[in-house]
Amino acid sequence: MRDDDPSPDWLAAARAAMNIEAEAIGAAAGRLNGNLACAVRLILNRPGKVVVSGIGKSGHVGRKLAATLSSTGTPAVFLHPAEAVHGDLGICAPGDPAILISRSGATAELLRLAPELRELGCPLIGIIGNPRSALVSLVDAWLDASVDREADPLNLAPTASAAVTLALGHGLAAALMQARHFTVEQYGRRHPGGQLGRYVRARVREAMHAGDQVAWAAPGDSFKQVVMAMTRCPLGAACVVAEDGSLLGLITDGDVRRTLERHDDIRPLRAADVMTAQPVVIGPEARLLDALRLMENRRSQIAVLPVVESGSARCLGLIRVHDICQAGLMAGI
Repeated sequence: MRDDDPSPDWLAAARAAMNIEAEAIGAAAGRLNGNLACAVRLILNRPGKVVVSGIGKSGHVGRKLAATLSSTGTPAVFLHPAEAVHGDLGICAPGDPAILISRSGATAELLRLAPELRELGCPLIGIIGNPRSALVSLVDAWLDASVDREADPLNLAPTASAAVTLALGHGLAAALMQARHFTVEQYGRRHPGGQLGRYVRARVREAMHAGDQVAWAAPGDSFKQVVMAMTRCPLGAACVVAEDGSLLGLITDGDVRRTLERHDDIRPLRAADVMTAQPVVIGPEARLLDALRLMENRRSQIAVLPVVESGSARCLGLIRVHDICQAGLMAGI
């Protein structure tokens, strides 16, 4: 890198922008008050869908918010405010709660739309960046999306304000999920074709390896026997089991490498000397998402889990992170 290379300044600008947005979101979270609870109740008390409206960057955020709400238990649609007054208002049923998004609170299209929604009996929720704006006076609940400054170097582009608006929308969606007791299973039913939905709905038993596909070992088997079994069944691990099939330990490819590094003579070694006793396990009825989180949400990640029968220590087989990813790919991702 040359001394006159401006890229360090670019990096500083990027970091400054992200820090400004993070601080703005934190400030907005601190301002949340009873208005959030009011917005949640306005939505919960109406059986219909939520109508989200905004224009420009606020419209882009509104589309994302409508999608998030719909996927998390609150049916929602996006309504373009200019198109609304030219016929699209027909999508609104009487009483549908409406979320109006505006950075300035002076958006002409929203100011024109609000009275029309009010005539339909729609409760109005605002995510608005100007507390003294005309739009704030028209809504039943207001979430404060104001920011001290935008995140771009010129303090002009809707950056921090857009991030805060989206974060407030996500906060509202999260509160509604909590209020509705929205479950993982319900989330999966709304995502039947996506990878995450597949992980939520599919069970470990559908993707695991069992029987002759798995390298099995007795605690007294020689280290060489274990390595040969793992070579025949290359799943990345061998399950060490007792005579009754209960799991005693796990030997992974990493254990094999570490054993070879530590021992010049492997002939005296037995499976019990090499295995990890009481390894992390999972049940066959657990969700693939649970298995994936169990593998990844650790100080040291693991790539394979023994599958143990629920209510007992009997080992049924193995599941790898590769199997979980493959299950998502087979779902048409």
